[in-house]
Amino acid sequence: MIISARKALQKKAKKGFRGYPMATVAFYGPTDQQATKLVVSILVREDAEPEPMRKWFSEADLRKDPEILGEAVAFIRGHEARSVAMLERIIGCPHEEGVDYPDGEACPECPFWKSLDRWTGDVIQ
Repeated sequence: MIISARKALQKKAKKGFRGYPMATVAFYGPTDQQATKLVVSILVREDAEPEPMRKWFSEADLRKDPEILGEAVAFIRGHEARSVAMLERIIGCPHEEGVDYPDGEACPECPFWKSLDRWTGDVIQ
């Protein structure tokens, strides 16, 4: 029986920390309903920068794209990650602060995230 790529990611993440290298998997989108960006990075040790890193973009919800999720699983396996850290939910805007818009400002493309804490989902004042 073949396990879907999403199930494979979920299964690996549920195992918890099993050592380094560790993969981080994050979904981003213009709202909390559609993931248009997927970022997977590899941490080779605790104090390391996330490198290598791979990003995927789509207008469709990447959480439901078996081909892209399969590529993410292959990337993780290719770097022999022993652990996977992943949140099921979308954690913020797909645009990068300091790259796509100025540091310290809200993204002009994604007003949904302006008053939300991306880690908790709580409204911020």
